[in-house]
Amino acid sequence: MFKSIKNDLPASIVVFFVALPLCLGIALASGAPLFSGVIAGIIGGVVVGALSGSKLGVSGPAAGLAAIVLTAIVSLGSYENFLVAVVLAGIIQIIFGVLKAGVIGYYFPSSVIKGMLTGIGIIIILKQIPHFFGYDAELEGADSFIESSGENTFSALLNISDHLILGSLIIGLLGLGIILFWDKVLSKKAKIFQIIQGPFVAVVVGVVYFGLTQDSDTLNIASSHLVSVPIPEDFDSFLGQFSFPNFASIVNPDVWVVAFTIALVASLETLLSVEATDKLDPHKNVTPTNRELLAQGTGNIVSGLVGGLPITQVIVRSSANIQSGGLSKMSTIIHGFLLLISVVVIPKLLNMIPLSVLAAILLVVGYKLAKPGLFVKMYKMGWKQFVPFVVTVLGIVFIDLLWGIGLGLAVGVVVILLKSYQNSHFLHIEDKSNGKHKIKMTLAEEVTFFNKGAILKELDSLPLESYLEIDLIKTRFLDNDIIEILEDFLFKAKERNIDIKLVSKRGIVENPSSFIRFFNERPKSSLSLS
Repeated sequence: MFKSIKNDLPASIVVFFVALPLCLGIALASGAPLFSGVIAGIIGGVVVGALSGSKLGVSGPAAGLAAIVLTAIVSLGSYENFLVAVVLAGIIQIIFGVLKAGVIGYYFPSSVIKGMLTGIGIIIILKQIPHFFGYDAELEGADSFIESSGENTFSALLNISDHLILGSLIIGLLGLGIILFWDKVLSKKAKIFQIIQGPFVAVVVGVVYFGLTQDSDTLNIASSHLVSVPIPEDFDSFLGQFSFPNFASIVNPDVWVVAFTIALVASLETLLSVEATDKLDPHKNVTPTNRELLAQGTGNIVSGLVGGLPITQVIVRSSANIQSGGLSKMSTIIHGFLLLISVVVIPKLLNMIPLSVLAAILLVVGYKLAKPGLFVKMYKMGWKQFVPFVVTVLGIVFIDLLWGIGLGLAVGVVVILLKSYQNSHFLHIEDKSNGKHKIKMTLAEEVTFFNKGAILKELDSLPLESYLEIDLIKTRFLDNDIIEILEDFLFKAKERNIDIKLVSKRGIVENPSSFIRFFNERPKSSLSLS
């Protein structure tokens, strides 16, 4: 991990600046103590980051759980009672991992995962635009269409002009300009501009701007438009910010209901984030999902024991990590330590960071997740990919993350069932004759995204320097998800010296340069070979 520290350290700083306001905002939205969000962020970085098999995934408190947490704290009578449910949820997640429930993540079609990434990107942009202009009525990290202030996502945008803060807008524009100029120009000029990231410079400039304009009536930024980290007076008051579970409430059946709810939702969000993060990963690493559930469960146990919110892997922080050039889990772990050190050593300095600067960072993250060209690309892939994709995006934007994913999945299942009604198993035959380790993989007539997990596992377990023959002679329907898995496998095959022979009605190809190009002679959402 330490070999890539020159990439991971700058990335961890960017993730830190993205995570800090989200941790605080989600805690406020959850009706929990402000410090509980920071605790969850620290544990998500250090504990889960160390135990996880994901190289680039970042864990912490999630907006998708905020409504559940808010309701649970009220129904269980106290935050200390709620913490018992968090600890139990962690234990349940570990049981899920032992039972190998992580395979569930592979049963979400690629179109829904891409829709989730795009929808989250759009939500980030829509929710951060008001903060960029200084309208901070809605908490950081919110993702629901109906906002806590009584407005909705679009009415908040229409009301920006009535709440515009000139100082916030100026430093927001300046910060956005710095980030874009750094990314598009300076980072290509010298390595120093890759080590020192644009978002870090934007935050420093934001703090300087705040200090210089405090006495100005028109350009100053009020404290309500700055980061708000709790400032302990001494070490004892710092320790007093931690809460501890009231285990006497473990006999309360409602505690167990909340625990199972958190475990199920947190596990689902984590598995979806793992799938999305692996898809964004330029090196196409495959995260072991069962190990991820074990790591998340351990993190929730620790978080619950010391007063933190529930933890999941979260795509916003994970994508920021990838976009900033992170290469290993060290970036995740370091960001957790940065959260810890900063709230202990420099809380007053953190409280000088304008929210509009952090909004500028998130606007860039959101745009990279939701580039307009992706809509065109998905449309060209055919309606079987485009419809679930759009439904997922619209559900996330107009309801929330979980509803969007659920609607997209429902549509995806209906679409795939219209086509995939026959047996879709594949046969795996090994031949070690002549001293050469040969593997023949014969795909069935119908191969859909339901086979993602099995095929991915088989490809990942192939021995070094082997010879793989993929037989598609009898295959009439090959889902786009399977094509993407084969495309991603090409990267691993080169690393492991695996030769590939592709046999189909279109011909025989040795070591194809791209499966996508091979199958894209007739661009469709999935390959029909009949």
